[in-house]
Amino acid sequence: MAEEEDLADMPRVVGVLAALLERVTERNDAAAAELELAVAGAPAASAFRATTKPDITVRAYMARIARFAGCSPACYVVAYIYLDRLLRRRRRACAFSVDSYSVHRLLITAVLAAVKFMDDICYNNAYFAKVGGVSLPEMNYLEVDFLFGVGFDLNVSPETFGHYCAVLQSEMLCLELEPPPSPSPAPAARLHCFLAEDDTSSSGSTQHQLAA
Repeated sequence: MAEEEDLADMPRVVGVLAALLERVTERNDAAAAELELAVAGAPAASAFRATTKPDITVRAYMARIARFAGCSPACYVVAYIYLDRLLRRRRRACAFSVDSYSVHRLLITAVLAAVKFMDDICYNNAYFAKVGGVSLPEMNYLEVDFLFGVGFDLNVSPETFGHYCAVLQSEMLCLELEPPPSPSPAPAARLHCFLAEDDTSSSGSTQHQLAA
């Protein structure tokens, strides 16, 4: 596929993060469908939730960001950390998950925040809005909402950075060792919920957030 060829030329962390978010999105879509059958009602409102599913895949969207954002590989690790922090805080207030309606906006906003914090030189919001396929006012609003969502907690310690690097490395090994798809149903994959500094899990959660 074209997006897979694009990712082949990118830093490996880009492909790993894309695969991880793609799997999380698929699982949360399935969980949301089950909830809709059991409980009638609209999903929780969020600035990150689009009204329709974007046509572009997570992998292709990630490849687009990596090609045009011009940020360092470390930014993608930090963006992953920021997403985890956001989801940890948001789950206490309302139902919020990474699904097909929210993953793209969450991703472009997390990368934007990470670039501004990590890199000495970066593009402005107008440029990131074009890369992400959103308007400039929407990009500005998403950035502000994201910063409040993480409590302006943008600092990442070397220990935390190393922990998330280890998680992504483990994910990379799993992808390399993953057997080819077979027609028979595969056993349930392992789940990690909220991979953050304290490494706690929430087994009672219905939807998986940043799961691998």
